[in-house]
Amino acid sequence: MTGLRERKKQQTYDALSQAAIALFLELGFDEVPVADIAAAADVSKPTLFKYFPTKEDLVMHRIADHRREAARIVRASPAPPVEALRDHFRTGLAEREPTTGLNDHPQVVAYYNLVFGTPALATRLRAFMDDDERALTEVLGGDLTAELLSAQLLSTQRILAYRNWLAISGGQPAAERYPAAVAEADVAFARLEGV
Repeated sequence: MTGLRERKKQQTYDALSQAAIALFLELGFDEVPVADIAAAADVSKPTLFKYFPTKEDLVMHRIADHRREAARIVRASPAPPVEALRDHFRTGLAEREPTTGLNDHPQVVAYYNLVFGTPALATRLRAFMDDDERALTEVLGGDLTAELLSAQLLSTQRILAYRNWLAISGGQPAAERYPAAVAEADVAFARLEGV
């Protein structure tokens, strides 16, 4: 059971994030000063920076939960890495996990449009991906072969997710895109088996 202090901290954290993303979606990331976000959440700027050290963190924390996910999956699975990540990706497709690109909820689409359409956020996303690749490389053994396989696996996931996002952002419903998304995932991961 969490105490009152922890609940209040979580409420402030959530209020800041929600206020920031709402303002960013309405006005654009670069057009919203941090002071406006703090005011919208009824906190001071120093309080905002206690929760989110940078303006980008106000957006990217939603993706941060998935940092180093591939490494965790491979480490926890008895299956070979390609199979473990393929199965995880397919499960994500079935569950419409936003990181697979196959989620057509308007708020999710708007969020990813914001991330991909804002250079500072896209740069931060790239840094997350580089960190993911290093973590997976370490789990796979840390040598050149591990580094190459890590790059191939994560590039495969990224390309598949981006293709799904392009279809969804172009207006295709997730349910309609799902069969093609699964087929593409199967083909892409099959190319990596035995690598």
